Amino acid sequence: MAYDLVPLPHHQSQRAKLTLRLGKRARLCARVEMTSEGLLAVGALVSSILLSTAVLVGVSVREGGKAKAIQR
Repeated sequence: MAYDLVPLPHHQSQRAKLTLRLGKRARLCARVEMTSEGLLAVGALVSSILLSTAVLVGVSVREGGKAKAIQR
């Protein structure tokens, strides 16, 4: 059985468009276009931020990490 492999375009992009109306006269339009590589990069950055925040919270709430009040 033979298969014909069709190569995908190298840079497939994802597109999103958002339009918000605020009242009768105000309107906000936003458009975003990203490649698959860009989406992976954003995912890696968000996951590293969440992991570092979890580490900071863990250090701040453990028993030895509490700051001692200065008594006068």
